[in-house]
Amino acid sequence: MSNLGNFVWGIADQLRGVYRPSQYGNVILPMTILRRLDCVLEATRDEVRALAAAEARPEILDVKVRRQFGLNFYNTSDYDLARLKKDPDGLRNNLIDYISKFSANIDVFERFKFENEIATLEENNRLYIVVSQFADIDLHPDVVSNAEMGDLFEELIRKFAEASNETAGEHFTPRDAIRLAVDLVFAEDGDALTEKGVVRSVYDPTAGTGGMLSVADEHLKSRNPDARLNLYGQEINDQSYAICKSDMIAKGQDAGNIKRGDTLADDLFAGRTFDYCLSNPPYGVDWKASQDAVVSEYKHGGAYSRFPGGLPPVSDGQMLFLQHLATKMRPVEDGGGRAAIFLNGSPLFSGGAESGPSEIRRWLLENDLVEAIVALPTNMFYNTGIATYIWLLDNTKQPERVGKVQLIDGTDLYAKMRKSLGSKNRELTEAHRDTILRLHDEMADNERSKILTTDQFGYWTITVERPLRLNFACTPERIDRALASKPLKSIDPVQLLAALEAFGTETYINREAFLKALSPILGQHRVLVTTAQRKALWLALGEQDDTADICRDKSGNPEPDPALRDTENVPFPYNGNADGADGRDATIEAYFNTEVLPHAPGAWVDTAKTKVGFEIPFTRTFYKYQPPRSLEEIDADLEARIARVLQMLREVEA
Repeated sequence: MSNLGNFVWGIADQLRGVYRPSQYGNVILPMTILRRLDCVLEATRDEVRALAAAEARPEILDVKVRRQFGLNFYNTSDYDLARLKKDPDGLRNNLIDYISKFSANIDVFERFKFENEIATLEENNRLYIVVSQFADIDLHPDVVSNAEMGDLFEELIRKFAEASNETAGEHFTPRDAIRLAVDLVFAEDGDALTEKGVVRSVYDPTAGTGGMLSVADEHLKSRNPDARLNLYGQEINDQSYAICKSDMIAKGQDAGNIKRGDTLADDLFAGRTFDYCLSNPPYGVDWKASQDAVVSEYKHGGAYSRFPGGLPPVSDGQMLFLQHLATKMRPVEDGGGRAAIFLNGSPLFSGGAESGPSEIRRWLLENDLVEAIVALPTNMFYNTGIATYIWLLDNTKQPERVGKVQLIDGTDLYAKMRKSLGSKNRELTEAHRDTILRLHDEMADNERSKILTTDQFGYWTITVERPLRLNFACTPERIDRALASKPLKSIDPVQLLAALEAFGTETYINREAFLKALSPILGQHRVLVTTAQRKALWLALGEQDDTADICRDKSGNPEPDPALRDTENVPFPYNGNADGADGRDATIEAYFNTEVLPHAPGAWVDTAKTKVGFEIPFTRTFYKYQPPRSLEEIDADLEARIARVLQMLREVEA
């Protein structure tokens, strides 16, 4: 198969000079799939043409072709590659006629914008050479099986991705990372997947070039040759969609199962759920283009909404894809489903309590959908060196996993690559994947793996208030502050200045006493103030003073000082709380009495402002304290370096 791949790619030698190496795939990939379709249709071409001549309605023709010939695509043109070779002068128009008369589900040539390539090839006298060489390759299913054809196309895709390395990472996920995700998503169904004739479905809403789907198919076939995996995907990028769909056709999959469109704005598999879901969505990419549709579905979708947990900031759509996958898993009553998705670190912790990201985490954890999260090494992907994670979801967890989440630290499990591919200079070997799978299977609790209950990710954000204590005086600085206060601008500044200067500079530590003394002075100078202006006035003339009396409201309750207001996060499990959210009041009280009150006497919690939050502190969970070096060790190191510098200076002077 490698030789065949090299032979097909070798035709690219004819493109040298006309195309850059990064552009070879624009010709090689569509021509390869065209030749495969050409060979598949060879035996039934004449009969299908006759059938098409008698049936003008495409929807009826689709059914008849499928029923009579077992094909889910066809072509009604009078041409094929062999016949095209016989008319070099009309090759361009005839080839365009040929690719335009495939059934509607074969839209890959349009997405490849292949007519443009045909024009370029003809203008540079390369069209006949390329078509002739492809026509001489036998890619008939009797010669090259679906599995072998899939391997061939995969090899071509990889070569194309490597040749266009500067952008490959956008739509091409490294195979070592995919294999780990596929291993994890299949991990709990080992026995079921070995049954004879088993049929499963896999879905990727960000299909790219189809790598996730291909590796899943390859993995299952390696374990059970009799198994069938129906592959489904949606992709927004034209060329990636064309490559993915072509790859699925090459593998004998139903071409209609790969759709082009914006997954967030328009779920083209609405109402469908799947046994397995896989995705590597874009990181840190905004979803403004999909915003209207997403917000509408969130607000009005009800039980059918794909975003039941909430909406993240419009600047990053990762957590929309995370929820989308969670809702596309097969329902529990139908056997359940599993999903794996690559995300960066942001979905673990971004957003405070009751923010969009926090509420999404809350929905996932309270519904016990998160089975495990695996931290991958940095520099694993082509277009980013940042930390990445695999989230593993399951809506029918094994009994021992119910109510628990496993965190696995695989950040140091990698091998250095001899040659970097973009940002990727590290890879997961089979041994590394086996280590992670073993940790997952054993539910180990050690330095690489932690088992936490879902409650351990929850916390309450409490608002701690401290009493307002101010002293008051009409000093020049404070008077200037009062005159500059916006609410007091409507008062005659001359009258206000005269009243405040007449008050004197005596300092008061009690607000009521100060206002009682100030009111008659204001009246004498005909300064009338509203309730709001009165507050603005004493705020401008007051300064924080821990020795002053507490300012109280009409009911005698202490007023809070906004400048001293603080928030604290109280973990659900604090003080041994085993009741989760139900243990709120007692847990918060215990935390406040122990952690706050000793340091802030007189403080209190404003219970009306308490919020619930969820975060997954992955880094903190695996943090290992490294004690600083001793002073003696640091001094010795400095002395050694100074001695080395002095020695170098002596050598220069000599």
